[in-house]
Amino acid sequence: MRKVKSIDSAECKEWFLYKHYAKRMPSISFSFGLYIDNVLQGVCSYGRPVAHVLVKNAFNGNYQENFLELNRLCVNNNLKKNTLSFFVSQTLKKIPKPKVIVSYADTSMSHHGYIYQATNWIYTGLSVKFSDYMVKGYEHKHSASILDMVGRSDKNGHIDKVKLLKQKFGEENVYMVDRPQKHRYFFLLGSKKQKKQMIKQLKYEVKPYPKGNNNRYDSNYKPRVQLTMF
Repeated sequence: MRKVKSIDSAECKEWFLYKHYAKRMPSISFSFGLYIDNVLQGVCSYGRPVAHVLVKNAFNGNYQENFLELNRLCVNNNLKKNTLSFFVSQTLKKIPKPKVIVSYADTSMSHHGYIYQATNWIYTGLSVKFSDYMVKGYEHKHSASILDMVGRSDKNGHIDKVKLLKQKFGEENVYMVDRPQKHRYFFLLGSKKQKKQMIKQLKYEVKPYPKGNNNRYDSNYKPRVQLTMF
């Protein structure tokens, strides 16, 4: 039997750090577990979006306090067909309304967002092009993790992380790389009236779903078994 329930963010840690390809913890406001026969088989989290400019501009300044990002989705291999779409759809039903939710499919991993297509998200094209700082010898780390190696922002929200990176690793070892663009999807939670208003205010053009062959990343890591009683 399949069930979805809210779980503590701590229960996601092993999945996100060792099983998910990003290998880092995101911001988490809501987290959910997929249980099959009372055994945890997947986790999903929603948090405050990293892209602050998108939050501010995507709906012309509206819904900034009601914006979430589906930032991690991770399940065990060899689950039955449609299990992933069932999981995502059930998590969306458990999130308070109204909400605007954004999520991305990583083109660098040859992802197209088929799970979002299966659950009727709105596709709005590719994310904006960006460049990230990288350090020689740490190419395996996410750019955000590299910047965090020199500390987080001070109490005023200011810190010159690039300067600190160059001081720590040497200016010759710090360089910039193009960030892969990602397919951007939105899901609107609210009453029919609220969703109609959201659509009107959406800044981006709604586009046809992208298609292509997906590549699966190595997700063979097996988290310790977690049981629950309903």
